[in-house]
Amino acid sequence: MAETTTGRRERKKARTRQALADAAVRLFTERGFDNVGVREVAEAADVSLSTLFKHFPSKEALVFDLDEDIESALVAAVHDRAPGQPVLHALRDHMVHTRTVVRTDDPTFLLVESTPALRDHARRMWSRHEKTLAAALAEATGLAPDAPAVTGLARFTLEAPGIARASTDPARTLHDLFALLEHGWATTPLALPGRPSDRT
Repeated sequence: MAETTTGRRERKKARTRQALADAAVRLFTERGFDNVGVREVAEAADVSLSTLFKHFPSKEALVFDLDEDIESALVAAVHDRAPGQPVLHALRDHMVHTRTVVRTDDPTFLLVESTPALRDHARRMWSRHEKTLAAALAEATGLAPDAPAVTGLARFTLEAPGIARASTDPARTLHDLFALLEHGWATTPLALPGRPSDRT
C-alpha cells in the first residue's frame, strides 16, 4: 500500500510540474517572458504560488523543467557505462543520442534564444552541469576534480553539441569532434608549421 501511495504522489507531482512548465512556456511565448508574472503562471496551472516555488525556485527555471534530468543523465552516462567502456566514449554516445537533435522551431528553443534572461540562465545551468560532470569524472577515474583532463572533458562535452548542431550532420560531427579530442590535433593542418603554401 505504501508503494502505491508513493507512486500516486510522485505521479501527481510530475503532472503538476508539467502543467506549470507548459503554462509558463505558453504564456511567455504569447506575451513575452518579462510581461508575465509567476502568479499568473500558477493560476494558469491551477496551483498556488507556494506550490509553484516547491517545483521551480525561480521564474527562469520554469522554462528548464528538464534541468535536473539532464544533469542526472550526464552523471549516469559516466557511472553506468558498459564494463570496459572509456568515459570518453560513454559521454560521446550519450551526447549523440540526446543532444544532436534540437528542433529550431520548438517554442521553448525560440523563447530561450529571444530572451536575454533565459539565455543567461541557460549558461549558468550548463556551468553547474559542467561542475557536476567534472565531479563524476573525477570519481570514476581517480583523477583530481581540478585536473585539466577532468575539467577539460567536462567543458568539451557540454560545448561540443552546440558546434555539432550547426553542421548538416550533427551526429557525424559530434563523433568527429570526440575523435579529435581522443587522438589529438597532430595529424591536422592546425598542428603543422606555416601556411600550406609554405610547405609546397
